[in-house]
Amino acid sequence: MKTKLPIAMSNRHIHLSPEHLEALFGAGYELTKFKDLSQPGQFAANEKVDIVGPKGTLKGVRVLGPCRGKTQIEISRTDSFVLGIYPPVRDSGDIKGTPGAKIIGPKGEIEIEEGVIIAARHIHMHPDDAKEFGVKDKDRVRVKVEGERGLIFDNVLVRVRDDFALEMHVDIDEGNAAGINNGDLVEIVEIL
Repeated sequence: MKTKLPIAMSNRHIHLSPEHLEALFGAGYELTKFKDLSQPGQFAANEKVDIVGPKGTLKGVRVLGPCRGKTQIEISRTDSFVLGIYPPVRDSGDIKGTPGAKIIGPKGEIEIEEGVIIAARHIHMHPDDAKEFGVKDKDRVRVKVEGERGLIFDNVLVRVRDDFALEMHVDIDEGNAAGINNGDLVEIVEIL
């Protein structure tokens, strides 16, 4: 059975709905690609916005594409202190009951009622990978990071879809705490 996989850090970013993209960047606006991301069809856009909370602002937060059904802002715990917004740790897409924020773009600004989260650590897997690792969608696993600041990540969500490429994602705070570099190999040591 396979146990090792690559890990990557995810910095603060925003996913916009088509409606919010137009409100922030203008009618008929389409995202332009800065670079492809590891997940097929996903990309970092050239476009950036400012996120405003009660205590402060995060300037130049990158938009990820393509657009999604609902706007979602993913930040780290450190970012939450800057903004004065204290979101829960959630799986991507699970935004019900989360805090909102003001978003400022070049052509307008909006206030979202909910949508700010700290993304839960997770692993993207294709179904073929899931078979090799002996896991299924929505399983939780423990993952070991080797090295000088080695640790065990607990409660890591496994997400399995046909359009996923094998990679574990942690936020910037978690990655820095473990001393990882993008592309380092980590090991699933237990299925919970």
